[in-house]
This record gives sequence, C-alpha cells and structure tokens, in this order.
Amino acid sequence: MTVLAAGLALLGSLFFALGAALQQSEAVSAGRPTLRHLARRPRWLLGGLAIGVGTALHVLALRYGPLTIVQPMGVASLLFALPCAAALGRRRPRPGELAAAAVIAVGLIGLVTVVPQHTGDPRLSTGGAVTLLAGAATVALALWVAARQAPPAGRAVLLALAAGVLYGATATLTRVLVYGNWEFWFLLAVPLPALIALALLQRAYAVGHFGVAFAALQVADPLTAVAFGALLLGEPLPTGVASTLTALAAAALTAGGTVALARTTPLSPHIR
Repeated sequence: MTVLAAGLALLGSLFFALGAALQQSEAVSAGRPTLRHLARRPRWLLGGLAIGVGTALHVLALRYGPLTIVQPMGVASLLFALPCAAALGRRRPRPGELAAAAVIAVGLIGLVTVVPQHTGDPRLSTGGAVTLLAGAATVALALWVAARQAPPAGRAVLLALAAGVLYGATATLTRVLVYGNWEFWFLLAVPLPALIALALLQRAYAVGHFGVAFAALQVADPLTAVAFGALLLGEPLPTGVASTLTALAAAALTAGGTVALARTTPLSPHIR
C-alpha cells in the first residue's frame, strides 16, 4: 500500500506540474492575465483540469499511505514542472535550473519529514477561522504591495508567495472541513482565498520567471499550512535538537535553492 501511495503521489505531481506549465504558458502569452480572459483559453483550462487530476491523485494517495510518505512525493512536481515548461517553450531546461530545483526539493522534503504527524481531529472556532483568513489576507496584501515595486524576478516570487499563503490558509480550512468540525460559513469562505490565490499566481506566471514562481508557491503553501496548523489547530512542530537542526538546514537549502533558481531561470520576453 505504501508503494501504491508513493506511485499515486508521483503521478499526481506529474499532472500538477504539467497543469502549472500549461497555465504559465497561457498567462505569459495572454494580453491580460486575468482569470476572466484566461478562462476563455482552452489550454489554460486544460492546465486547470490537469491540476485537478493531480490534486485528486494526491488525495487518493493519502488514503493508502501516511503523510510522511505522500507529502515528500508531492515535492517532485517542482522537478517535473521545469522540463514541462521548457518543452512548451521549445527549449531545453538548463542544468542550473534543474540543480537549483533539486536543492529546493531536498530542502522541502527535509522540512516536511521533520513535522510530526497529528493524530487528533482538527478543530477551529469561529474566532480562529476569522484569524486564519484575516492573517492570510494581511500577509498576501503586504506581499502584493511589495511586488508592485519589485524587479521581475522579485515580483514573480512575491506574487507566488502571496498565492501560496492563501492556498495554505485554504488547505488549513479544508482540513477542518474534511473532519466535520466546522460551521456552515466555513464552507462559504473556502473558495474566496483560493480564487484570489489563483489570480495572483497567474500574475506571477505572466512575469515569465516560471521556475522561481512555482518554487515560491511550493515553499509558501505547505509552510503556511504547517504554521496555521500549529497556531490554530494545535498540531505539533518539530522538537528536539536533531529535528530542529534538520529543519534549519532544510530551510537554508530551500532558501538558497530559490535564490539560485531566480538567477538561472530564463525570463520570458512577454513581461507584465
């Protein structure tokens, strides 16, 4: 069952990466990278379908294997995404891109594996849900404002980080919904941050630095979910000297790889 879970998670990562690459390609070439305009483009919609399939496979993998096995496999989407994007752009991925992405992947795997599994049912009060949404919105807004004054690579990173924070908040709220410990308005609140995150991510893709934008998303999403899980749901964080040192080393690898990827990823000629 563990092998099956790992295989499903890897296949899901491939679909997720392909969908992201398709959507980035369309966002770059679109006259206006807004959801209203992109939703009229078949390849962008196909990318959304691929992302949906990848997400479904990831959820299915969690039914057959533990989080500690499935989540690291999801990091492979970063390694799959760069060759997919390069193929769509009719070029070969650069060795520096793949090396930087591999460093980020190792760092993310390290961060994911040191987080202890939470065995209890997650519960979130009304006040906690408001804090979750308001906190994510505040951070995302600050990143969006900073992105307006940043150079292209920095703009892509900041917009993708903002999207990742909102996706992480959505994932935290969804986790509560799955376990049935929620109020009706939680269900109504879930789509809003997800839609805003999707719009921000298309803006990040439209800048042209796909590799670093996708990497920033992959970093911000799980780390935000872990942070909110610890602060609002009572989920555990790494303890002990070994786990702490591993987490710090993994964070350093992730940050260093992201900076390197920003310097190596080619910029599309279509800059928004």
